[in-house]
Amino acid sequence: MRLAESIIRLIDRFYIRPVAALLPRQVFRYAACGAFTYLIFDPVCYALLYNFLVGYRFFDLGIVVISPHIAAMVLVFPCTFFVGFWLNRYVAFRRSTVGTGTQLFRYLLSIVGSILLTYAGLKLFVEGCGIWPTPAKVLTTLLTTIYSFLAAKYFTFRHAERE
Repeated sequence: MRLAESIIRLIDRFYIRPVAALLPRQVFRYAACGAFTYLIFDPVCYALLYNFLVGYRFFDLGIVVISPHIAAMVLVFPCTFFVGFWLNRYVAFRRSTVGTGTQLFRYLLSIVGSILLTYAGLKLFVEGCGIWPTPAKVLTTLLTTIYSFLAAKYFTFRHAERE
């Protein structure tokens, strides 16, 4: 994978002291991939979808009405899911002995927990606290990042070889 190798080289340029003394290389790569996916890619996609595609509209599906901020969350999910999985599979945990299908299934299960946390966070911050949707999404993403790291380390890629 030419792209993955380029990304690894870019990330590893920042793996210097004092970071190198504190974090194993694999954890640093995972953090870099997660930071890009959930702190840059996801909020940018969310803001674009919320502001330009969803357009502040509520969606009446007959049995339920979906608010604009939740609709944008649902629409951004597939993009974030596959970008995050690809980066974890080919950059952070590239030497894993676990098959791609097994990792994808485990990743999907761990993401279900993230979705539930994100949904609850958006409901709380937007509807309960009155925070604007995009900053509420960023705050919610910070909280789910902690959960995602623990799920990846101890569940999805737990059989990954150390680099």
